[in-house]
Amino acid sequence: MWEWFFAVTADNVLHLRNPLISDFQNYPLGVNMMSNTAMLGLSIPLTPVTLTFGPTVTWAIALTGGIAGTAAAWYYVLSRHLVRSRVAAAIGGAFCGFAPSIISHANAHPNFVAWFLMPFIALKVIRLSQGVRPVRNGVFLGLMLAYQIFLGEEPLFIGALTFIVFGLVYVLARPREVPSMLRPLGIGVGIAALISLALVAFPLWWQFFGPQSYQTIEHGPVGNDTAAFTRFATQSIAGDAKAAADVSMNRTEENAFFGWPLIVLMVVVTIWLWRDIVARAMAIAMFAMAWFSTGQYLIVAHDKTDIPGPWLWLHELPLFDSVLESRYAMGSVFLIGALLALATDRVFTAAASPDGPQLPVRLMWVGAVVAVLLPIAPTQLVVKDRPRTPMFFTDGTWRQYVGVNGTLVTVPLPSGSNSEPLHWQIDADLGFKMPEGYFIGPNSETDRRGRYGAIQRPTSILLDNVKESGITPEITDVERAQAVEDLRYWNADVVVLPPRTNEAALRSTVDLLLNVPSELVGGVWVWDVQPLTP
Repeated sequence: MWEWFFAVTADNVLHLRNPLISDFQNYPLGVNMMSNTAMLGLSIPLTPVTLTFGPTVTWAIALTGGIAGTAAAWYYVLSRHLVRSRVAAAIGGAFCGFAPSIISHANAHPNFVAWFLMPFIALKVIRLSQGVRPVRNGVFLGLMLAYQIFLGEEPLFIGALTFIVFGLVYVLARPREVPSMLRPLGIGVGIAALISLALVAFPLWWQFFGPQSYQTIEHGPVGNDTAAFTRFATQSIAGDAKAAADVSMNRTEENAFFGWPLIVLMVVVTIWLWRDIVARAMAIAMFAMAWFSTGQYLIVAHDKTDIPGPWLWLHELPLFDSVLESRYAMGSVFLIGALLALATDRVFTAAASPDGPQLPVRLMWVGAVVAVLLPIAPTQLVVKDRPRTPMFFTDGTWRQYVGVNGTLVTVPLPSGSNSEPLHWQIDADLGFKMPEGYFIGPNSETDRRGRYGAIQRPTSILLDNVKESGITPEITDVERAQAVEDLRYWNADVVVLPPRTNEAALRSTVDLLLNVPSELVGGVWVWDVQPLTP
């Protein structure tokens, strides 16, 4: 899906088309690219890479650059604005870039590993509160906010909520500083709002009110079990896939999994640094975001308690209603990184003092931090080879069957569980369009709630059932008439069945539906349906 986003965006840029929508899948309705996680902030600048080397290379750059960029960005900000020790900043930055939840999302969600703008956004807001160049910093803040929206809106939302909690705790502890903050903050934030809105107002309108847009998407209760915080992620040195799967949605949503040693260390660091107002605000915000992520009621080792969480009063609010609450734990990641940097810097400063301890305190502290972080250090991401794309797509044979305005229909049709046709389309240089697909769109023209995948036509549902059962159903004239109606709706020129499980049942079903002889061409079964869809 991500490679499809990158490929289609590059194609839109090359041909000067609107990058906010595409009808290469879900034909004829199309896909609202702003309503999906197309990462236009990366996919557009990387267009030359995609066109030259293909979207797989773009995917690798986005993924690797996101992780490395996040670590480097936090190191830069921490080393220059929070701590003196580069080692302390490196520890904090490394944790922010390679935390278990970041690596978990690296399996599928490059938008959730690209947090490299967030430390600079937070820094600009802090600078504004300090009264430093409100106009200049407001301009930069507005530009960064606009760009972050094109990188990932949900990370921005989570990051902003995390910073708001931190800021509220800080000002409640230092109320006398508030009056001096108001004017520069008002100027800077006002300028930032004007600039960012000027840049993103139309794309955001398109996202929420444009073609194939949706206003909200329901996921159901998916809060973190408290056990998820103390366990180890699947792709960590101490990870246990079964234990992680027991308290997470899936491998890409292991949003907590800090491991019990780090939890213990954070409690110790919180108590130790409590007198430092910045550290205290960070610690409270860290625990608050973890609490947010537990959902409406606290769940302890699968047992739902009657203890309510903040999510109980927030989950139906606009924007909040579309966020997976377990992801709020990712806000804690960057606060943990900053606290690790602060604690390390405090130890190194004390060790450097002439009156400090004579023991090798630095070495002991670094050893303790390594012992705590080593169990959650990431292991290699799982990589596997794709099935080979049939020659029908790679050698251009499909061109003999698909007209200028026609579409190619795969059997079964593409979906979240059958997304390989998107890759075949890419290998065919986006030469044809397809109905249905893997994306997020509205439930219907009147129901603007979001759903994963297309609204299926009856023939698509029938083929999915055959795919699952492996049984050829009885086909009557009713099903045949419906198949023709669906093919005409899709403007289909050809129906293609590649090698797959239950291939024989699927082939016989299509034979019965179309009464058109199939032929084996380029490694796939082909039904030319242009006579049926004039």
